[in-house]
Amino acid sequence: MTTQVAPERITGAAAVVRTLELLGVTDVFGLPGGAILPAYDAILDAKSLNHILVRHEQGAGHAAEGYASASGKVGVCIATSGPGATNLVTAIADAYMDSVPMLAITGQVFSTLMGTDAFQEADIVGITMPVTKHSFLVKRPEDVPAAIASAYHLASTGRPGPVLVDITKDAQQGEFDFEWPVKLDLPGYRPITKAHGKQIVAARDALLAARKPVIYAGGGVGRAGAAPELLELAELTGAPVVTTLMARGVFPDSHPQMLGMPGMHGTVPAVLALQEADLLFTVGARFDDRVTGKAELFSPNSKVVHIDIDPAEISKIRTADVPIVGDAKEVLADVTRALRDGGHGKLEISEWLEYLQGLRNEFPRGYTPSTDGLLAPQQVIERISELTGPEAVYATGVGQHQMWSAQFLGLQRPNSFLNSGGAGTMGYAVPAAMGAKVAQPDRVVWAIDGDGCFQMTNQEIATCVINNIPIKIAVINNSSLGMVRQWQTLFYDGRYSHTDLNTGHDTVRVPDFVKLAEAYGALGVRVQNEDEIDDAIKLALETNDRPVVIDFVVSADAMVWPMVPQGVSNSFIRYARDASPAYEGE
Repeated sequence: MTTQVAPERITGAAAVVRTLELLGVTDVFGLPGGAILPAYDAILDAKSLNHILVRHEQGAGHAAEGYASASGKVGVCIATSGPGATNLVTAIADAYMDSVPMLAITGQVFSTLMGTDAFQEADIVGITMPVTKHSFLVKRPEDVPAAIASAYHLASTGRPGPVLVDITKDAQQGEFDFEWPVKLDLPGYRPITKAHGKQIVAARDALLAARKPVIYAGGGVGRAGAAPELLELAELTGAPVVTTLMARGVFPDSHPQMLGMPGMHGTVPAVLALQEADLLFTVGARFDDRVTGKAELFSPNSKVVHIDIDPAEISKIRTADVPIVGDAKEVLADVTRALRDGGHGKLEISEWLEYLQGLRNEFPRGYTPSTDGLLAPQQVIERISELTGPEAVYATGVGQHQMWSAQFLGLQRPNSFLNSGGAGTMGYAVPAAMGAKVAQPDRVVWAIDGDGCFQMTNQEIATCVINNIPIKIAVINNSSLGMVRQWQTLFYDGRYSHTDLNTGHDTVRVPDFVKLAEAYGALGVRVQNEDEIDDAIKLALETNDRPVVIDFVVSADAMVWPMVPQGVSNSFIRYARDASPAYEGE
């Protein structure tokens, strides 16, 4: 924002484009409509803005999320008023839950018509207020640059998140004297990034006193770009590390101190390490219910160091003994420095590490082969990972395939695993992968989706074909809403109420995903036999002139294990294998 631009008389619509370009935005995802038409007209004259026309506004929002999550930059999406704006709400809520830096720009009806139930009018500022960091309503053309620049700043600083700018049509059409840079007027917005020295010392002392510590890393580590600092602290202390679903990849899976993912479908060593620890060194995590299980029974004997950029998260679920508000990257570096300055290195935790290694040996990662002649989904995902490698980006939908991906992908670097964690939004994978590929064109990008999720947003394959965005899509097709079906199996006596997606069509595929892919201009492949898995994946990796859709026909009876049911202590995971015969042999 230091570039000086001489005053020039332009429209508010032109100011939208000019401001985005001056902020360094290069790619936007959107769909035009009446109330945003002036801005779209101005986009035709953009000098450095690549606009990608999506097929549904929810796709634009998830693409912006994928773009942001893969690159660390702000993702930008644009929609018109009314249904265009409301179609963005799911993606905005998703970005809010997962702290994704996103700027959503919407058109609004003329300011003189607001409140009259005008055609395609919706109070999108009011609708999104609970799920944005802030929402701006712009009614004057001269307010456009500051609103967009402020929104961009809010989205990308402090705890990242989505910010909405709603611009009336008359504000887009009116003229004013554009100048740059603009002054940001954000009273009260002063994110704390540097922690108090006394709290750093307290965190250091808590680590030194611990005999059963665990570093509990959440998605905030990735958003802060703090993976190198996490690795340095972990290797200095020797403390074991767990990474939440949103943090997968911020600590290498291959590292000997890595215990895996905690939570409802976490690894047994990760879950029990948290449960039996005497210190939770928590960074950028929010004690989500999927990690803690029944909160009052979670890690009952541990002290808590809680580091987070958002003061509202500190002691929200679990009271912090050492509360630290600050940027994860800076705080971790300061704690490491405090340890080194005191001449401290490895912690005295040999018995704890020996115990955890015993859990690793007792509860190795594995899965039960299917018995119905269909593919084991875990094997499919494992082979995608092994044949593609850790430099790829993987985006998942939500459900069983998401958990299997978190368990069986070998993740070695941050920003490589994209998924909808907090909101659990089905349909996230394909548009998020599309956005990630735009942000990281030189990386292989896989969307690993379920057949239920895939049918919610697969229209964006058309966007990928037309814009030469050659993502790979693996549909883990069990002909059902798999995770809901799993719960029905376990907790509803196998009463499968409306979770079968292919009822009455055992011999007819509705739809046929191979034909669907071909209709869109993508390469479609179906895999039904184990010996076809590798060849299909290799074909996808070799095909870079169009998207690829592989329909992996997997067993509907495959389950995600381990599993801690809702409402019980995480200690239950030690016996979770015995809760179902399907777990035997894993």
